[in-house]
Amino acid sequence: MQIKYASLAPGKPRGPLRKLAALILTVAMVGLALMFSAVLLVVIALVGAMAWAYLWWKTRELRKQMRDLHSRATRAAATASNDAVFEGEVIRVVEPHEVK
Repeated sequence: MQIKYASLAPGKPRGPLRKLAALILTVAMVGLALMFSAVLLVVIALVGAMAWAYLWWKTRELRKQMRDLHSRATRAAATASNDAVFEGEVIRVVEPHEVK
């Protein structure tokens, strides 16, 4: 007993009408894939922008504290440098046994 299956395997389309249908179907599938990838890219970009905006909003108080701390440290360094100025000369005496 021998079973014969109808030829549904991919291969060359038999006639020009099947070739045209295969071409149209291929173009449609490629178009759908491109549209899906474009939509996916936009969704990823939007999610990334929303995550950045969320982090920016949540860290605004921390950034303000850091700016204030920096300005206070700068002012403290400026006043400290004006108060503690040392000026003078140093004379180093070299002993004869230290000379090489």
